Amino acid sequence: MEKTRALVLGVTSFLLVACNGASNDNVAVTNAVASASSASAPEPLSPDIPPKEPFGGKVTLESLQHDFDVFSWESFIALNWPADAQGNPLSGVTIGEQPDVLRVWQHYKESRDIFLPGGKKPPGWNQPFPPPALCGTDATKPLLRQVGKTPNVLDESAEPFQTGPLIDQNGQYTRYEILTNQVMFDYILDNDLYSKAGQTEFDAKAEFPFGTDTDVGSIMLKAAWKVMGEGDDPSQFYTTEAYVYNNPHEHAGVSEACQLQRVGLVGFHIGTKVEGNPQWIWSTFEHVNNAPTQGQAADKEHYNYYNHNCADGGVDCTAVNEPPPRPWNPANTNTPPSQIERVIPIADDTAALNRQYQQKLQAAVPGTVWANYELISTQWPTAADDVTDETGIPAPTFLANATLETYIQGRVRQTSSSCIQCHNNAAMTNGKKSDFTYLLERAQ
Repeated sequence: MEKTRALVLGVTSFLLVACNGASNDNVAVTNAVASASSASAPEPLSPDIPPKEPFGGKVTLESLQHDFDVFSWESFIALNWPADAQGNPLSGVTIGEQPDVLRVWQHYKESRDIFLPGGKKPPGWNQPFPPPALCGTDATKPLLRQVGKTPNVLDESAEPFQTGPLIDQNGQYTRYEILTNQVMFDYILDNDLYSKAGQTEFDAKAEFPFGTDTDVGSIMLKAAWKVMGEGDDPSQFYTTEAYVYNNPHEHAGVSEACQLQRVGLVGFHIGTKVEGNPQWIWSTFEHVNNAPTQGQAADKEHYNYYNHNCADGGVDCTAVNEPPPRPWNPANTNTPPSQIERVIPIADDTAALNRQYQQKLQAAVPGTVWANYELISTQWPTAADDVTDETGIPAPTFLANATLETYIQGRVRQTSSSCIQCHNNAAMTNGKKSDFTYLLERAQ
């Protein structure tokens, strides 16, 4: 099977290079790979995170993207399964039940609980990290500190890519968190990579554990949340109560503040290190009402980040996919909303697969909020072992989540969002490669 896949991947790489040489149109490439009408149907809903891609039977060029997309959906469902206090998936229930219980991934370690001031050793996996005193004492509630995909986004003015906060239709800043599973956390802890001193002594490139045929490997997650407000229907989102915190130590000029608020999930990004894919597999999901797609009808009654009547809503109609003007301050709850559109449409086969999974979720629990999420795409290396290209020639060429890579959507090389190409540049504080994650740069 691996030899067959390697041969097909080689053919795929050739086609991708040929297509990219002729055009920057990522959609055409994706659709060429993704026209998998005869590919396998979705698996039953399961709390088991897939350790590998679901390749089975005859591996064809047309089925590869489809199978990676199935892997993404299966991962999304398992990670969002209701969990017990230890983070294990609950038995006897399914993903759409127990709405007030934290999901499996919400028991992972948040990056700010790993990379502590002064390079201090973080608490163990099962030791909760207390929230700031201003927030309260409940360490089980999520703490949302980040107001951009990158840390300290409010203070950064010389980013290699265009960045900035994302403002919803109620003038509220979108909040973010980045987490790792225990496999990834243990590797950081065991090798003292949580501190600059530890990374200096390590003096090698990071190599996070792969998944195997039976065991899940390293997983890192990024989640985007919006505060529930006027015009939002909480019953259409996965929501949770979280401490929404403004950290003066990370954002110059921002006063410390914390409020317990109901927030809804709007973006979900999964990086999974699976055997045969050293560049990781990148899966990205969004709420279906985030934003319309350029060139298509804006047929939703309400969008989270788009105003049909922008001129009447205090929105700059010309500032589509543009960061809000400075100064940026999350304490300002009346910031003019962002006007966001999706630049690259979801591929036809991915859209069809989304409908299949949404129908399955609805059949399992009618009215479930999880049917309101969709896979944007899955990026994977078509030539993972290519000795001349560390990125492994990813497919699709570009991939952007409208809530996480809002301002770098597009089809321009070295400028537009590509998970693998961007993360290939990541390094540790010792200058060594950090295995496709920027997290290790946070070490102090």
